[in-house]
Amino acid sequence: MKRNPKELEFSHRKLTRRALLLGGLQLGFAGGLAARMRYLQVDQADQFRLLAEENRINIRLLPPARGEIFDRNGITLAQNSPSYRITIVPEDAGDVGEVIAKLSRLIEIDPEDIERAMAEMRRSPPFLPVTLADQIGWEDISKVAVNAPALPGITPEVGLTRIYPQRGAFAHVVGYVGPVSDYDLSKMESPEPILRIPRFQIGKVGFEAKREDALRGKAGAKRVEVNATGRVMRELDRREGEAGADMQLTVDVELQSYVQARLGNESAAAVIIDCEHGDTRAIASSPSFDPNLFVRGISVADYSLLTGDPYRPLANKAVQGTYPPGSTFKMVTALAALEEGLIGPEETVWCPGYLEVSGRRFHCWKRAGHGHVDLNTSLKQSCDVYYYDLALKVGIDKISAMANQLGLGVRHDLPMSAVASGLAPNREWKQRVHGQDWLIGDTANASIGQGYMLASPMQLAVMTARIASGRSITPRLLKSIDGIEQPSGGGEPLGLNENNLRTVRRGMFSVSNDRRGTGYRSRIIAEDIRMAGKSGTSQVRNITAAERAAGVIRNEDLPWERRDHALYVCFAPYDKPRFAVAVVVEHGGGGSRAAAPIARDVMLQALFDGTPPLSAYPKGDRSRIKAQQERLERERLKREETGGSDRA
Repeated sequence: MKRNPKELEFSHRKLTRRALLLGGLQLGFAGGLAARMRYLQVDQADQFRLLAEENRINIRLLPPARGEIFDRNGITLAQNSPSYRITIVPEDAGDVGEVIAKLSRLIEIDPEDIERAMAEMRRSPPFLPVTLADQIGWEDISKVAVNAPALPGITPEVGLTRIYPQRGAFAHVVGYVGPVSDYDLSKMESPEPILRIPRFQIGKVGFEAKREDALRGKAGAKRVEVNATGRVMRELDRREGEAGADMQLTVDVELQSYVQARLGNESAAAVIIDCEHGDTRAIASSPSFDPNLFVRGISVADYSLLTGDPYRPLANKAVQGTYPPGSTFKMVTALAALEEGLIGPEETVWCPGYLEVSGRRFHCWKRAGHGHVDLNTSLKQSCDVYYYDLALKVGIDKISAMANQLGLGVRHDLPMSAVASGLAPNREWKQRVHGQDWLIGDTANASIGQGYMLASPMQLAVMTARIASGRSITPRLLKSIDGIEQPSGGGEPLGLNENNLRTVRRGMFSVSNDRRGTGYRSRIIAEDIRMAGKSGTSQVRNITAAERAAGVIRNEDLPWERRDHALYVCFAPYDKPRFAVAVVVEHGGGGSRAAAPIARDVMLQALFDGTPPLSAYPKGDRSRIKAQQERLERERLKREETGGSDRA
């Protein structure tokens, strides 16, 4: 049928519109596709190139070299040593069990290490490397490297580990490092990525922990090319990290080693302070342990030996231990009374062997009493009644304030673990802590360093240095950082009357040099280095009235843990003090018998900067001292041959 021309024209126009619309859509699609391609290939080229690069390039952190630690003469206390280890990245390994089995056929791996690594893998992201074997030999590293293609995810690495060449001599001072634990991470708000490096070591205790910020350094980074299985193909570039700061301490290796050896098998501590600058020349706590045991994780057996020892080798008794200072505190009570003008050096107190206070008898150590006693005699013979009487006049608040001024009851800012504050109690303290009023009997007890009074050997050394110098000596442990000298601890004048200080010093001189002095047997006879000191014996048990009436049981007849603590403090030379020493022997009995000989010996060692001549000792002691020096020298040589010896 023939169509109408108008209909044909209408159909043509309709087809043309559809063609135009379809063509427009096609053109728009093609244009959009072209624009998108240009956007991806030109505008976003750098971004996609980076994404593609990251698929085959990994960035890995490089642990920095930890700062090393030296003594005042440059002798190494803590150093870094190369350490070979094997790590595994779980997501690159695929079947972890199969890969570890292959590795075990190549080299010997401790089953405990495998178990520990598996546990670490279960709690860590799969892309983090985990250490399978540490401290392995070069031969094993070579075997792993040669068989690398068959061990996906396995990487032999070389790193640094900590070594303590002085072993037990500085265990309580320097401390030790160990692998970062979950507990360590939980204490940090935002742990640095470097802490996730396998077996990365941080300071755990002692100086290592307290100066972790400066010793650790800053991490570097390297870019490595890896294949599809995660195997490292080559290193592209490297940015080295910033090594930690090297630290020099004020301690002296030779003196510290001698003091540690002189303390022997006692549960004891000794501190030696320079009276000029406050430098701590030795801080020894006995028994000690080998810090190298902790660096890579101590075994259960070794740790049990340390924690089960009743002498507590892990505790730093020199700064952490606090003890009733006993009669070494009497100088504090005396200075408090002298400064208040309540007593003169010549005034006397009658000592019948006790003092009645509020219906209770406070006994002197000498049952028959000392008779008429002045200040010098009270220190020389350590009369307790003199100080009971003195304390009732001056009061506990003045005594406590003087104790603080001399460094007791104050936490000294030392970069060591668990530095104790001790305690110099007063009325406010007892009310606040115990909710009780201060009693006059508390004052009597405090006057002779008993009752609530507590002090560490470090605090007693500071007290002695301040009495000797008249200045507010502050103990200093850090001598320099990267060669930059740190502030001195010399301090300003205490502001005490110099005549009063001289009076107390003379009393201490009598203790060591008068025939009736409690420290006379442990004196120094060389005229130019005479020593002034004070003995102390602090009770750790109550003596009942019945026992006192029947006769106080001798320390030798008591179990070790119920014996009195023995203390001795001293400074020398008397005319121009160079060093102050404090010694505490736990449950050692009398201070003049157990602690004074040690204090005298370490003082001489410090004064002579080495083994002193026998002429510095009393004639009656010389044969014994010579034998002791020979024994200590043999032990020193043996330690050098065996690499050190410790209670652990």
